[in-house]
Amino acid sequence: MSQAAQNLNWLITNFVDNTPGVSHTVVVSADGLLLAMSEGFPRDRADQLAAVASGLTSLTAGASRIFEGGSVNQTVVEMERGFLFIMSISDGSSLAVLAHPEADIGLVGYEMALLVDRAG
Repeated sequence: MSQAAQNLNWLITNFVDNTPGVSHTVVVSADGLLLAMSEGFPRDRADQLAAVASGLTSLTAGASRIFEGGSVNQTVVEMERGFLFIMSISDGSSLAVLAHPEADIGLVGYEMALLVDRAG
């Protein structure tokens, strides 16, 4: 693993450890490849999250293009047992975050923006 990948893994693991309610995080390339994952997240589940995040990123970008909405800043999926957040990183990759249902979504979004600034 390259030094850059190790640094990114450390950054997102630190984000998970220090953001209340966040359980797992991955970074996904523009073409859907898993670039980094938080410590303790099983690789097969991280690959699945990467695929889901890539698909949702494509769908929301298409919707924004059709309806002239500009750039998609963040995608939030509210599920019965948690949240999925997706935020673009400047190089075309995305940060995908899984959080518990009681998570403060404003805080998670804020911390994601800070992480994207550091990683991007």
